[in-house]
Amino acid sequence: MLLDPEKTLFVRGATPVLLLADAPVHDALPVLAAPDGAVPRCAGWSIVPKLTLCVVDGPGDAGLVVPAMVAPVLDGSGGSLQPGDMADWCADAERAGGAVVLSLDALPEMLDWPHLLGSGTGRGGFLPAPS
Repeated sequence: MLLDPEKTLFVRGATPVLLLADAPVHDALPVLAAPDGAVPRCAGWSIVPKLTLCVVDGPGDAGLVVPAMVAPVLDGSGGSLQPGDMADWCADAERAGGAVVLSLDALPEMLDWPHLLGSGTGRGGFLPAPS
């Protein structure tokens, strides 16, 4: 399933994050509740972060493809958010061994990580990248 890149937000950091809005895999992902910031691993899920396409693969038929080259990227690595580069996000994901994928009803206006990770309204977790 192809997801419109306007329904995504790639956020750079030591552990990169992929935010999804209105994603077809939303109900297949586990409910995410990580109030302490420790994001659990998603069993049976993986992510293939590439410059042109990002693949989120789940169990069975669950999964999606994001045209990454045209998707928005924010760079949060320096402590403040500014436009980022997809190649850098992919490098972050390679160093981290994967990325956090968080599926929401809609993309947030502001990135309030304690709320996003602890509210129990999002779904997802850490998805490893195949080695």
